[in-house]
Formats: sequence, structure tokens, C-alpha cells
Amino acid sequence: MMKKIIYILSFALLFTACDKGFEDLNVDPTKPSQVPVTSKLTAAQLNTSGGRYENWRANLIYQSTMMQHFATTAGYWSGDKYTWNKGYASSLLDSYYGSAVKSIEDILVQLDNEGHPEEMKSIARILRVFIYSRLTDLYGDVPYSEAGKAVIEGILQPKYDAQSAIYADMLKELEEATAALGSGTSGFGDADLFYQGNQAQWKRFGYSMMLRLGLRLIKVDPAAAQSWATKAIAGGVMESNDDICYVQHTAGPEGINKNGNGETFTADGSMRMSKTFIDFLQDDPRLPILAERRSDQSTAPADLKGLPNGLDLEMLQTDTGEEDTNAYAEPNRNIITGEDAPMFFQTYAEVEFMLAEAAVRWGLAGGDPKPHYDKGVSAAMKMLELYKPEAAISDADIATYLATKPFDPNNALEQINTQYWAATFLNEYEAFSNWRRTGFPVLVPVNYPGNETGGTIPRRLTYSVGDQANNPANYQEAVDRQGPDVLTTRVWWDKQ
Repeated sequence: MMKKIIYILSFALLFTACDKGFEDLNVDPTKPSQVPVTSKLTAAQLNTSGGRYENWRANLIYQSTMMQHFATTAGYWSGDKYTWNKGYASSLLDSYYGSAVKSIEDILVQLDNEGHPEEMKSIARILRVFIYSRLTDLYGDVPYSEAGKAVIEGILQPKYDAQSAIYADMLKELEEATAALGSGTSGFGDADLFYQGNQAQWKRFGYSMMLRLGLRLIKVDPAAAQSWATKAIAGGVMESNDDICYVQHTAGPEGINKNGNGETFTADGSMRMSKTFIDFLQDDPRLPILAERRSDQSTAPADLKGLPNGLDLEMLQTDTGEEDTNAYAEPNRNIITGEDAPMFFQTYAEVEFMLAEAAVRWGLAGGDPKPHYDKGVSAAMKMLELYKPEAAISDADIATYLATKPFDPNNALEQINTQYWAATFLNEYEAFSNWRRTGFPVLVPVNYPGNETGGTIPRRLTYSVGDQANNPANYQEAVDRQGPDVLTTRVWWDKQ
């Protein structure tokens, strides 16, 4: 697989490297003049998973600590203390528009120009929705209808679309794309790192994304949220962990297919497991899989202590007398932090928790939330073996957990969405979005001296400083419509 990916990406780079003025000299009539669209899909999926740059900054430095999965005393981990590093905050925008967005828009044009089958276009459309949903959920109004078209249409200063319009179009795209998918293997075949071209699994992923985006509307349009959830469930969402949408990364000296989170863990050892998360994981079989003590790599639950958020080293020493964080738990480096680790985009566990919520709110998905809650917990535990076989959790341990911490119908939404938070550990984009949507888990904010939010958890990240200079009119229009370009401004679907 690694050699194949290197070949595909090298092939893509080869045919995009012509010097201006030498086009005729560079044309070889015996070779294709266009990179195969299959190779471009592989590249787009890897771009969506992302590299160290944006995963370090947007996913981990900001969101993982704001969501209290991680904590650190390092001052440059801005999210732990609600400080504002504008370059870190805009890192997903800065990366995605030059990579994932550009790739997927180019793929769609090529699919049309070359007359490829409709199912290939549908797969690309679903991937496109995922890419833009991650952007708009994190920032709000973003370039959408005119994005990625500098080469295609000569649009160098794209407008920022209102998030309400983006959501309407993304849901339309999912509705149309899923309807066009069948049950066979698409022309992408093994170049598709998500599902190896399996149309039925793409269809289930498309409807699962429809469920996710539909539920995002719960504050701003509850009726629409119910309608889209109903449609998604009827269409057919993920059915097991076999349907999880993820990229299996591979480590190697080439560095082409490394997990961006894993690259961060290699480069930065300052993060510790948050006290909030470790406290939640008490008596949970996931604890020794996800965490180990920094000082001696012990995974014994009694040895695993979480670091409070919002402290620097001076504050830690004042509060505890400790001079470093070696006594605290860090992510388990034998299992979950590898550069070859899978990168998850949407999981079956998340889907079951959303079905449980839909059952609570509207009586959907059979009307009984408990079976979905139990399946969600089980799936979240079972999926860890995708990291390594030694991360497997037995059915007996899962049954014991569910017996000692059973579903509570009197506290259903909080319990469901707190488990959702646990299941989205390391996919902090989704953890942050679902927390803003539901308010769960209940997190106690920090009030670090000099923070930018008045001691409240941020509600979004902020736009690119470069775009303020290069696309000032459209940037200003977005700010005027959405609100100040600060960490506390709420996106459209997060309005109170």
C-alpha cells in the first residue's frame, strides 16, 4: 500500500510541474496529459486527513485542550488557556484551501470533462461536503461557492458564503449524491483510501454525514434538524465498525502518508491527558489503552493522573509543589500516537449516539435510545483495535462497563453526548462541534491570566491574517455579517 501511495502522489506531482513557456517542450505524446482522477482522489483524501501543520495547531493545540481531552503547561498551546495565536487559529484555513479544497474542486471538473460515471461524481461530492463542513464548522462563513477556482475560473478573491447557505447546499449535495450511488464498486477502486470504491459504504457514509449535519441545526432550526435526521435514517446510515470512515496511515522515511497527529506526537511531548478526561475514564476499559504515565509508561489505572487545564509551570508548582508534569498521564505511545495510526473522520459509534439522540428527541430510530446507546459504547471501545491488536477490549469488559454505568433515561442527552465526546478523542474537530451543538460534556472553563475570552471556552477559530490583506472586501463582508473575527463569536448554527 505504501509503495502504491508514493507512486500515485509522485505521479500527481510529476504532471503539475511544467515551467511557464515550456509547455510544448514538456508534452510527451506517449504519456497522458492529465493526472488520472483516481490518483487525485487518493491525494485529496490524504489532504483531508491533513499534515502535521494543521493537525498540530488547529486540531491539537487549540481544540483538544479547549475540549479538555489534553492539557499542557506549555505556553504556546493556546487552546489550553484561551490565548490567541492568529497563525495557529487560521491553520486549517491556510492548509485546506491550498490542498483539500483545490484537489476536490479539480476532481469534480475532471470527472465532468472526462465523462466518468455518476457514482464517481457522487463519491467526490460527498468528500467535498466533508471538507467544507470541517471548515465552516470551525470558522463559520467561509469561501464555498467560489472556492478552489483560481485556476478553473480565475477567481482569486472568492466571496465568503453565509454558513446558512453553505449548510443548505451541503445537505442538498448529500441528498443528491447518496441517491445516485448503487451497490457495486466505483471506478476509483483501490485508489479510494476510505472504502476501496465500495458504493454501498459511501452511501452509508453520505447518510451518516447527513445525520451529523442535520443535527447541527438543532439550535437554529429544530424542525429542519428533525426532517434531515428522518431522511438520513431512512436512507441508511453506518451499520457496524466496518463502515467507519478513516484513512489507515503508514509510517516511513518518505513522509507522504504519515498521520498528522502522529507526527505531532513525535515532535512535541508536552501534552498530557486532561484531568477532565482521565476522571471520566475511571473504571473504563479504554483508560489503559489511551493513557500511560509519563515517568515510567505505567498503564495501571491507579497510576494515571490527569493534568488540570489552564496552568503554566509556575502555577503548577504553586498549586501542587511539582516542578514538571512527568507524574501525569500522556497519550499511550505504544498504541495511539503512531505516525502509522488511523485517522478517523466519522465512526459508527458516533452514528449510534446520534441515533440514540434522535430517539430521545423525536422517537426516531425505533424510538428506544438504550439499544443505540449501548451499541455506541460498544463500538467506541471495539474500534480501538484498529490502532493495534493489543488495544482490543473484550465483550465481557464492555458488558461489565454497561452494567455498572447503564443508560439513564433521566439524563439521556448529557450521557449520550458525553460518550460522543469520549469517542471523538483525537478527532477534535468533531468533539468541538458537537460540544457547541449540545453543551455536553459539561466543561468547567479556565481563566488563565490574559486570556482572550473572559474565561469562557472559545466558540470558533479565527480567519487568516493573509486573507485579510489579500481578500479584504470579502473578509470584511463576512465579519460584518457574522460578527467580530474573535474566538468568542458564535457561528450561525451555534446561536443561542
